Amino acid sequence: MTGSRTRFTSLLSAIVLFSLVAFGARAQETGGEFLADLHDFRVNNYLAVDAFYNFSATGDTETLNRIVVAINKANDAMNSVIASTSGVLSPDQIEGLNQSFDKFKDLMRSNINEVRDRGYPDLRLMADMADKALTMNVTATELYGIAQENSGAKADDRIESARSASVLMAQMMARYAARTHSSVSQTFQGATTEVPLDEQAKTFDTYLENVSAGSPTGELKAILSDISSKWQFIRSSYVNYNDNNVSFIIDRYSKGIIRGLASAIELMNNNS
Repeated sequence: MTGSRTRFTSLLSAIVLFSLVAFGARAQETGGEFLADLHDFRVNNYLAVDAFYNFSATGDTETLNRIVVAINKANDAMNSVIASTSGVLSPDQIEGLNQSFDKFKDLMRSNINEVRDRGYPDLRLMADMADKALTMNVTATELYGIAQENSGAKADDRIESARSASVLMAQMMARYAARTHSSVSQTFQGATTEVPLDEQAKTFDTYLENVSAGSPTGELKAILSDISSKWQFIRSSYVNYNDNNVSFIIDRYSKGIIRGLASAIELMNNNS
């Protein structure tokens, strides 16, 4: 029992660790690299929220590990944003996002402690965390647009669509997990103005169409075909949510789509 608690404490402490970066030694970075870091930051924050909703129902260490991995990846991306020499955002803009991220990590830690100590989540605290995740990622998306404009680099429409699709899928997956594991359907991003899941699914359709424009060939074609197959398998679950859906399959296929989009982005970047 003591060993289990020690392992839990070690995992939990990883959530608030800010990994060290050699700020002064970082080479001149391009605006494109900066945008890639902001993209990774947005995706991994939603993956952390998705993992938390699963953890709130199970309380198991494996799911806690998923939260820690996602938070650490978002942390690494934030470190890279802070250390960037690209100059596409002001120090104040970056610091504001970092402070928001710090609050999100604190809320995540508090929510994990609630589940660990009480055996179930505090709905108010969980809603606070979800709202922070939403507002933080809205800010990150706004800054992404500003950074893109300031970089002066011509955006590749397919890469931008793939990134938008990846962020949207991560958000949809987290919302789906909330509906599956929470006793309050509005727990995740509870604002009544939130776009319904079925409408988000239609937006995802559009992003995929844009990514597939231009008749891709070879490895990229195979990756996009696999993404499309996975999406068609789970699309109806997002459009017509019901309690009979098998949540772990939705979760697994959604993550597969996000991984596939990451591979597609890498290929398109290498070929651009």
